[in-house]
Amino acid sequence: MPMTSLNISLPEALKQYVEGQVASGDWGTPSEYVRELIRQDKERRLENLEQVLVAAAKGTKIELPVAEIRRKGLITVLRERTRGGEASSAAPQRLSHRRHSGAGRLVLGSVRRGLG
Repeated sequence: MPMTSLNISLPEALKQYVEGQVASGDWGTPSEYVRELIRQDKERRLENLEQVLVAAAKGTKIELPVAEIRRKGLITVLRERTRGGEASSAAPQRLSHRRHSGAGRLVLGSVRRGLG
């Protein structure tokens, strides 16, 4: 794969840390070390996305009448339902996917998980 350059600025302490990692012999250059960190972050994010999608497929569903969405707006209806309506709970919800159910209702899969 062809390489391009990206210059980054680091505080002195982080620069020394990266140089120490390279000196340990596990990486030949600071670029190799940073590329590996990026690969690991990318893999971690893909794994997290997969877990969220699986949880959403198994999670609770919120049904919203299309007429109510048209009258109040989607965001308002979602806030009402997740904060104090029929789909509320103590745990925050993060909406993860949408599909239409047919009979004038929008069905949303939700993932119950803490924010953080």
